[in-house]
Amino acid sequence: MPEISTPEIDRRQFLSLAGSLGLAAVLPAQAIPAAPEPELIINALGEVGDPNVEEEAPQANNPVVGHNDERVNPRAIADAKASGLSAVNVTLGYVAGPKEPFEQTIREIGQWDRIIHAHPGDLMKVLSASDIEKARAERKVGIIFGFQNATQVGADPTRVDTFADLGVRVIQLTYNPRNQLGDGSAVAENKGLTPLGREVVARLNARRVMVDLSHSGEVTCLEAARLSAQPVSINHTGCRALVDIPRNKTDAELRLVAERGGFIGIYFMPFLQPEGHARAADVVRHLEHAINVCGEDHVGIGTDGSATPIDDLAKYRARLAQEVEARRKAGIGAKGEGPDTYPFVVDLRGVNQFRQLAGLLSERGHSGARIKKILGANFLRFARDVWGA
Repeated sequence: MPEISTPEIDRRQFLSLAGSLGLAAVLPAQAIPAAPEPELIINALGEVGDPNVEEEAPQANNPVVGHNDERVNPRAIADAKASGLSAVNVTLGYVAGPKEPFEQTIREIGQWDRIIHAHPGDLMKVLSASDIEKARAERKVGIIFGFQNATQVGADPTRVDTFADLGVRVIQLTYNPRNQLGDGSAVAENKGLTPLGREVVARLNARRVMVDLSHSGEVTCLEAARLSAQPVSINHTGCRALVDIPRNKTDAELRLVAERGGFIGIYFMPFLQPEGHARAADVVRHLEHAINVCGEDHVGIGTDGSATPIDDLAKYRARLAQEVEARRKAGIGAKGEGPDTYPFVVDLRGVNQFRQLAGLLSERGHSGARIKKILGANFLRFARDVWGA
């Protein structure tokens, strides 16, 4: 990385930064560049929820438990705001399980509308790129309504209009398995989009809804990126060139999405490391690879997690094993998931995760301007391009 000129920080600041990152403070303070304070943080896929709230246990016939209002509690909201988050794309609606997809999705849209209405001083619904800027100016967290599956569209592309009218701004075409639109990343045949899938992409373009290709199979991703009249995104992924598993994207996918003006978000997930125990250094490694492939104007973050950390990891491990087994039996699990691989980065979690990432990137020689792009400005530019004025 090129050398950059940065302000010095004093030894007390350095010790504090090193401690927050879990690093040994052995270098002189003047050798460590200051971590720039991000002006805008946008999580392209994440949560505003307290993972310590007990939920219904996942089962093979219902591996993805529906939205729980109690998780969006005062602690979760306070943590999201303390993290500096300006906006986050939250998953709502059907992902997998026995519930009727369209009905479950409409219900969860209503639940999130009620949550936002109940917290007007802290949360706001994002319908446009300017809403993200407004949320930041008013020190609120902007909530972007998004799907991680499009099964709820059914066989009727006009349902895209219904969802768009209700404020949904991101629709992911597939989850890991195949659906009526195309093949997900866990489908070995890798057949790509169906005729209905191509219709739905056109409808999403017409309604200016983001086409998210996370979880999609490689051919599905490449076909959708070429077909879409608007830029597309991969809101949460890793780089397959570094860890060769289906949930990560190939350089060909990353490059095509970027070349067409799109956005790639790197997640804080076990898929970033071959053994499944991802660390902060792995997040940086995948970010840097994506930047090398796509350019610095197309890469950001989509953590797939919350700003509220899990308090009791020993207790959580038992639940994690149950969840992984339920996902496996339901056929929606992904290679790289395991009962002993946390679905988050252990040393990059909690309310300081974005500031810690900024510090690590700064230490690696990335400029303050580039860090701002990664932490929010790139997604905001993409949102303007897709959603319009």
